Amino acid sequence: MHDRANRTNTDLLGIYLNDHLAGATLGTDRALSLAESEVERDPALADAVRPIADEIAEDRADLLRIMRSLDVPVRRYKIVAGRVAERVGRLKANGRVARRSPLSPMLELELLRVGVEGKAAAWRTLRRLADAEDRLDPAHLDGLLQRADRQVETLEQLRMRQVTETFRPWDASLTASQGSRV
Repeated sequence: MHDRANRTNTDLLGIYLNDHLAGATLGTDRALSLAESEVERDPALADAVRPIADEIAEDRADLLRIMRSLDVPVRRYKIVAGRVAERVGRLKANGRVARRSPLSPMLELELLRVGVEGKAAAWRTLRRLADAEDRLDPAHLDGLLQRADRQVETLEQLRMRQVTETFRPWDASLTASQGSRV
């Protein structure tokens, strides 16, 4: 009975980690796409997103290493699903037919932030399991979690900068109305 419970837990962990791998694949592709698409339009945003995109790719590689150490097989169809979802996400209606909408970078930063928060949740889950699983390195997971927290903070700063850029007329009127109340 105990072996059966361990097998079920291992199966559940495999499903969980493969789902996160699909998300990590989507996040890696989305972050690189955002960095590349903003090179000419907003070089400062591209420069700020590029290191995060590189870290997200590194985190995906770390997840694959963790999966290998736990003998969790990679479900390739989930990786393909993540890549397809990322490409389909590029087709969303954004109010513009022929060119990128000013909303695109802001929405993509929001998507990346949500993805990084999901990744942090996975690191926290694995960190909790590390107390009972010798194949998981608690210090490494702590480092991954700290990096994810830093990424969330940076993405939120970039997102708020993009809110100001996208909604400049409202931002200016809000600033003016707040100043007149003082």
